[in-house]
Amino acid sequence: MTSKEVGTNLTDLILKKKKVTVREIGGCMGPIWPSYFQDCFSVIFMVDSANIVQISSSCIQLLSVLSAEPLRSTSVLILFNKRDMPCIMSLTEIKSLFRMDDIIASAPQPITTLEASARSGQGLQEVLGWLESVTVK
Repeated sequence: MTSKEVGTNLTDLILKKKKVTVREIGGCMGPIWPSYFQDCFSVIFMVDSANIVQISSSCIQLLSVLSAEPLRSTSVLILFNKRDMPCIMSLTEIKSLFRMDDIIASAPQPITTLEASARSGQGLQEVLGWLESVTVK
């Protein structure tokens, strides 16, 4: 889920001969996110590392997602994107603002954090590896 997208985008991936459909839902559509939770088996929550103004609202949205009853046992990947941008906070600073250690310790679901750059492809293999590990059994 990202914060600048409007609408939903569907993408099909083939992971070890298994078709996985990824639904991207923009952050501005947060009020309707719960309508998609029932059929969800994993969540990739994307944080725009270059948009410091949105960090606090991203954290609030994340806490809302993590507290949703249908997602209590759903694997969650928190993806800090745009790590290639010149004016970003360090990953340590962002995780501190999010209080990631506290969130991970208190959340009922398994949470993984990764950093990436959609533009450069940095972290893409790790994201695909995570997605494969939670979908292909």
